[in-house]
Parts: sequence; structure tokens; C-alpha cells
Amino acid sequence: MSHTNWLLAAGLLAASMASCASPQDVAYTRELAKEYENQVFDLERQLAEKNLELSSLHERYATERKSTIVNAGFDGTMEARLDDLASLIDQRGGAVKDVERFDVEGGYLLMIQDKILFDSGSATLGESGNRALQEIAAEIAAAPHGEVFVRGHTDSDPVRKPETLRQFPHGNLQLSAARAVSVAANLIEQSSLGGKDVVVMGFGSWRPVKPNSSAESKRLNRRVEIFVSDPES
Repeated sequence: MSHTNWLLAAGLLAASMASCASPQDVAYTRELAKEYENQVFDLERQLAEKNLELSSLHERYATERKSTIVNAGFDGTMEARLDDLASLIDQRGGAVKDVERFDVEGGYLLMIQDKILFDSGSATLGESGNRALQEIAAEIAAAPHGEVFVRGHTDSDPVRKPETLRQFPHGNLQLSAARAVSVAANLIEQSSLGGKDVVVMGFGSWRPVKPNSSAESKRLNRRVEIFVSDPES
């Protein structure tokens, strides 16, 4: 019962008692109503404090989880290597294939265009995606390696399709993370990789390799990266 309803009930009770009870009964009823009022105030204060505490915990959890997703297993040096992907693409020259391998310090990076993995707005692997990942899983398993990092990326076009928004209400960030999860799960199922050796990250449109100013650049930005680190010595 709300604070207002408590006061209304107490008032009605006091009025009723006043018409047929002794002054002592009326005084007792008013004292009881005041006690209930104080209890209601105290409960409402405690509820407000708990709601504030819960909101703070949710905010802290979201911040910590975002930090974990983005930074898990990555030091600044490795992050800088992978963020230099744009220059690696430029050095390669010519058209970028659907699956490209770049050897970098500390391991190698596979860049996979989204069109061979997923339908537009989907995080469900298609037949061509399964075939490509089967080959990639075999390549990874063929040699000793360290941790494997799977990073999902999109272009800057916002998610607009109603059916896609229903599935990914948080837009490109959620879509990219879901795609990275699908790729990572597939690799684990098809190879000797253990789940503890795979780190999954979704970046949405925040880490483009090219400015989102043309259809070709957007195509390159819609990708999943698989970084296979060298085994620890």
C-alpha cells in the first residue's frame, strides 16, 4: 500500500472510531496511525536506497563487462598491431579477397568478409561460412598456437530493418558481438581449440579499416577478424 493510501486508511479509521468510541480509543487509533505512517516512510526510504544501489550495480556491471569484452587478453602493443590493419591492406595492393591472411608480429591475422559468413543483418552462419571456417579451423589446428581472438566489426550504417532490430536492439555493437560468438563457437566445434583459449570481442562500427565513405570501404569494414597468437615460449 502506498504512503497516500496508508494515510487515507488511517484517517478513515480514526474518523470511524471518533463517532462511536471513547476519547481514549480515538487517541490510541491516532497514535497507531502515526506509527504506521512512520513505518511507511521508513520502508519507502529503504526501497529508494535499494533501487539506487541496484542501479549503481547495474551501471558498474555494464562498464566492467564492456571493458572485459574490449580488452580481454589484449595488451596495448598487440592492439596497436591489429589496428594497423589499414596499412597492411594498403601494402597488399589490389582487391582484397574474401579471406585474407596477414602475418604480424606475435602471430597472424585472418580477415573474413561478412558476406561469405552471414546474410545481411544476421548472426547465423551460412553454408559458405561453415565451409570457410572449416578450412580456417584446420589451418589453426595444424600448427602450435597461443590464444585466438575473434573480433566482430560492422560498417557505420545503423541497423534499421525491424526484424534485425528485434533481434539486436542495441544495433551494430550487439550484431558484431553475436557474429564473433558464432564464429568462435564454430571454430571450437571444428578444431581442437578449447573455449578457454578463445577471446571474443564485438566492436560494432568503432574500428573501421577505411572511412565509411564508399561501398567498397564499407565492405571492408564489415568483417570478422581472427587473430591467432604465437605459442608462448
